[in-house]
Amino acid sequence: MPGKPPRASARRPARTPDRPPERGAIAREHLIAHATRIFAAKGYAAASTREICQAAGANVAAIHYYFGDKEGLYRAVLTRPISAITDQFGGFADPALPFAQAIRRVLQPFVAMAFDTDADARQVQRLHLREALEPSPVFRDVIARIVVPQHNALAGLLARHCGLTRPDAGIHQLAFALVALANDYCVSREFISLLAPKVLSRADAESRIVDRLVGYSVALLEHEIAQRRAASPAKTARKRAAPRTARAGAADRQG
Repeated sequence: MPGKPPRASARRPARTPDRPPERGAIAREHLIAHATRIFAAKGYAAASTREICQAAGANVAAIHYYFGDKEGLYRAVLTRPISAITDQFGGFADPALPFAQAIRRVLQPFVAMAFDTDADARQVQRLHLREALEPSPVFRDVIARIVVPQHNALAGLLARHCGLTRPDAGIHQLAFALVALANDYCVSREFISLLAPKVLSRADAESRIVDRLVGYSVALLEHEIAQRRAASPAKTARKRAAPRTARAGAADRQG
């Protein structure tokens, strides 16, 4: 009895640089793009998977095929732009990097978003603003998986430059402040255009903004270091005074 023919491998051939993207990859990207727009406009609960598929020109079963379900699609929508930013940080936490170079790698991608006039980028920002006001469980999970490790790496870098073995509340506050410096340019782009349009329209605006923000970041780090140095003698004095106070109290009780 002849044997069965060998089963063809289900593994797809790897894409080469000169090969156009597969139809499946294109369909998946179309779904994410249209889902981003619809989720941003309506929110997760009100957005319909049928509407998303119709907008993307896809079969109603496409979401299940590519993402599992609506939540899986929403997770992909939230994950893609966040990963696109963090992927640009380029090993900023490398101890060999001077602080100015390290923080530049963090700030640059945020500032670049302020100059991204692509309609899809605007929809991503709109969706993230919606999530900032009413965070969904999916958003919280995405932040926990992608953003929290990056924040902790930044806090660790700042702690190291402040001579600490690990971050404390003040270090985390400094990390929030540094990221906010750059993030505000993409979140508040329209306000900046109204209040001081030349900031964004002048020649080499992006590089000028980043250069200043790096300088501000260095100054804030130096301020943090100075504050901690100033507080150290006072803490030492209080520790030395504590035993004397305790001994005096004991003597009073004995008397």
